[in-house]
Amino acid sequence: MTAEMDSPPPFSIRKLGHIVLNCVDLEASVRFYRNLLGFQLSDRYPEEMAPGGMVFLHCSTDHHGIALVGGAKPGQRGELNHFAWEVGTIGEVFAAREHLQANGVPIHFEGRRRAGCQVAVEFTDPDGNNVEIYWGLDQIGTNGIARPANEWRPASSLEEALANPVPGQSILRAANSELRA
Repeated sequence: MTAEMDSPPPFSIRKLGHIVLNCVDLEASVRFYRNLLGFQLSDRYPEEMAPGGMVFLHCSTDHHGIALVGGAKPGQRGELNHFAWEVGTIGEVFAAREHLQANGVPIHFEGRRRAGCQVAVEFTDPDGNNVEIYWGLDQIGTNGIARPANEWRPASSLEEALANPVPGQSILRAANSELRA
């Protein structure tokens, strides 16, 4: 893997988007972030969808600012699952993928998972931390309700995510305007 700084990458990170933590006691962590810090529930994966369960919480209109994954081993401290950086366009996610691949960084996921519906590439930094670069994270409306699960449309590649957008996510319009620019 090379990390040359001769030229800037072909994408621009806008903000730290969210973090995901592995938890020994998922419900204790949910209570901590909800009751003590004021986060609100966006979505919850049952045990059969994510071993140990998974809870998505928000503190802004972003679908999640933190996600908690249950099932960490007792006696160990919770640990970072991954952190995510937001970019401004779907084209930048494609550019990030190409840039990472050109620099020998293996990508372990690309496309769209489920809750939150963001289009992303996921990879590992030199210290083994899982990193995500994404675009299009769902927003929580004024009614406080997240997108229903029947609209998530998982995709196992960026091309599949582009070809099968979730309702209301202007992927094709965004991609076409980027191609014209």
